[in-house]
Amino acid sequence: MRWFAANLAGAGVTIENVSDQFGGMALFGPAARAALERLTLADVSNLAFPFMAARRMAVGFAPAIVARLSVTGELGYEIYVPAAHMQATWAILEGCRTEFDGRWVGMYALNSLRLEKGFGIWSREFSRDYSPHMSGLSRFIDYEKPDFIGRDAALKDKETAPSRRLVSLAIESDISDAAGYETIHCRGELAGHVTSGGYGHCVEKNLAMGYLASTVKSDSDDLTVTLLGEPCPARLLREPLIDPLGRRMRL
Repeated sequence: MRWFAANLAGAGVTIENVSDQFGGMALFGPAARAALERLTLADVSNLAFPFMAARRMAVGFAPAIVARLSVTGELGYEIYVPAAHMQATWAILEGCRTEFDGRWVGMYALNSLRLEKGFGIWSREFSRDYSPHMSGLSRFIDYEKPDFIGRDAALKDKETAPSRRLVSLAIESDISDAAGYETIHCRGELAGHVTSGGYGHCVEKNLAMGYLASTVKSDSDDLTVTLLGEPCPARLLREPLIDPLGRRMRL
């Protein structure tokens, strides 16, 4: 907040932290749109409400901010309502859940799905420790924009070969899942570290994401990840194991 306050762009621009005033729930899966249509009068068709859009709409009787986002790789929505409306919003979701054979899931299920899609998350794959070029976020930077905070550093990063790159891995192990900060070795030499991991229940594989030295070739078959002190064979995943083109979340 100190950084935002120090960099407000122009007169009349204000910023307010409303994190404690709102709560949120995610609605995702093949029937997510049909379920949301039961709860709102707004047009949530693919044409009117495309992927990555955000809208204000009533969900039940609650004034909501709905974003069409997906950390799962499935068609999905994030629904944010004032804290006073959380219980009522939960109740109307619960009311239509059985109609669509839906179920409540927690963070472990979300983590499993996003690892299968190779989606990084803030504080693990994305942080100030990794540059946009390393993490693959450079595609979201408009390098042609004439002036923005950090532009010189961004251009330098763009023109410099990254020392590390973000990768997804499948690990051969039945002793433990990767959790984060385990070492990655190539031919016995330290080559990187895991940022997060877990079991992919849909693909039935031990998965991880991490940063690997750029000198390691994409087809290398000499990688290991150390789990509970044991070097476990690992292979690089060139694309997500499920829906690699991301069609489901864009339907």
